[in-house]
Amino acid sequence: MSGFADDSGLARLSQEMRNTNTGGQNTPVIVIGGGPTGLAAAHELTRLGTETVVLEKHHTVGGLARTEQFRGNYFDMGGHRFFTQIPEIGQIWHEILGDDLLLRPRLSRIYYRKRFFHYPLKPLDTLRGLGLFESIQIVASYLRWQLFPYHDEISFEQWITNRFGKRLFNTFFKSYTEKVWGIPCHKLKAEWAAQRIKDLSLKSAILDMFLGSAGKIRTLINEFHYPRRGPGMMWQAVRDAIERQGSKVYLNTDVTRIHRHGNGKWSVLTSSGGRNTQHDGSAIISSMPITEFLKKLDPAPPDEVLNAASRLRYRDFLTVCLIVNKADLFPDNWVYIHDIDVSVARIQNFKNWSPDMISDPSKSTLGLEYFCNEGDDLWNLPDKELVNLASRELDQIGLSRCADIEDGCVFRIPKAYPVYDSDYREHLDVVREFVAGLDNFQTAGRNGLHRYNNQDQAMLSGILASHNLLFGARHNLWEISEYQDYLEHMRVGKGSIFADTANLQRS
Repeated sequence: MSGFADDSGLARLSQEMRNTNTGGQNTPVIVIGGGPTGLAAAHELTRLGTETVVLEKHHTVGGLARTEQFRGNYFDMGGHRFFTQIPEIGQIWHEILGDDLLLRPRLSRIYYRKRFFHYPLKPLDTLRGLGLFESIQIVASYLRWQLFPYHDEISFEQWITNRFGKRLFNTFFKSYTEKVWGIPCHKLKAEWAAQRIKDLSLKSAILDMFLGSAGKIRTLINEFHYPRRGPGMMWQAVRDAIERQGSKVYLNTDVTRIHRHGNGKWSVLTSSGGRNTQHDGSAIISSMPITEFLKKLDPAPPDEVLNAASRLRYRDFLTVCLIVNKADLFPDNWVYIHDIDVSVARIQNFKNWSPDMISDPSKSTLGLEYFCNEGDDLWNLPDKELVNLASRELDQIGLSRCADIEDGCVFRIPKAYPVYDSDYREHLDVVREFVAGLDNFQTAGRNGLHRYNNQDQAMLSGILASHNLLFGARHNLWEISEYQDYLEHMRVGKGSIFADTANLQRS
């Protein structure tokens, strides 16, 4: 990887460390999870000469960012932009895919009261859509909350209200957010808003409209990179790169038990196709949900740790993928549905992500996303009924007629979003304290840390987890997605977050 520390010296260092830890035997590092986090960790470990075994329970790599196929079309499970403020991550993307990483324009809008509003909100567009009287009330509400804001920003509702005013919160944030998370906005922690829409306010949106954001506000980007055939194309290429270097990536492999030995070594039991296998390793990097990891750990954690883990919640979702017999439906990459009369929360238009996502240019493919809880009525609805529901709601919104729906299928995504409910922090702190005491172990990624993050942050956590193991670095992975400024604190030398590997090589 150009621009990073010399590979040969690091490979020798990692070889010495492996021999020290395993009595001269090359016991691999076990990576649980083949999503962006696990694959980035395995890619980095392999690059540095460390044998790696990746265990992925699904039929394909990519995790939450995988790409599924149906009748020759490609479907992204959520719509994953490739945008980053971490230069090294962008470099990895471009080196892996080259010209297959397209630069695409962004258009996303909110559907509200049978009208479309640009998101991020554009004041003049919003004024036209809401009308003069409603817009005056929104501005008045914004000024009132600027003068007399909530003193403490504990909840999502308080955080948004302080930046947009109560009326705009009720108009554009409340119903959609509660549809996504399934809990009232006053019970959702402000941390999620701070991570997801950092630095954005009504004032910043106005300044961006007239002056431009100069790339400073993450939420306001107008273009992004995207693999020609969806994010799965990236992760398959990473898997191929890992295996070319002699490491292994196992699919359809479910982790059933994780045994920690007293000497810092690990054994992971897996089930695949009716066969049980034991994988022995010198260390583990896990991106599986931390709640599942603790349940499968042997010896078991103390009861108070298991109890705390059981209180951590997730939000699941399912995607209804439709093939529509129309070449052009609407110009957006995706649309947020702020309509309480329908259950769908977001609609992806995959042709507008990349023309190569669709097999027949005379048609369109859509992904209608429904947020739910695993096992509830919506989750358990038969696929045919979900396709019919999505078709009806698409017709009700006015984006396509039922008669134009040619075919459809359903993909269910469990544990997609760690929930930031009112008491999650105290439970997570108990889990963190226990995990910190495990030798030769790193938990990383969205579900491994129970922290909302994007692909680039997930990859970064995996890479830095590998550095923590190989070089004894002390990167606090829990803070990467919590505070964007943490990235700046890690930058040293010539501005590379990986410069610590070069320093360790020279020491």
